[in-house]
Amino acid sequence: MALSISLVVLLAIVVFLLVRKSGLKAGHAVVCMLLGFYLASSSIAPTIKDVTTNVAGVLGNFRF
Repeated sequence: MALSISLVVLLAIVVFLLVRKSGLKAGHAVVCMLLGFYLASSSIAPTIKDVTTNVAGVLGNFRF
């Protein structure tokens, strides 16, 4: 059975855990979120999307 999870959900869980356990301040998390929004509207957004799609494809082909 394959488990599919959205990258957004996975990153939200990672940020939540970092805030709770690793001392990441909420202000830092907000700055990271704003950076993501600004990157999404920049000219580099298609390149970032292509890279993450390719990495996810490579990781999806591994059998554990």
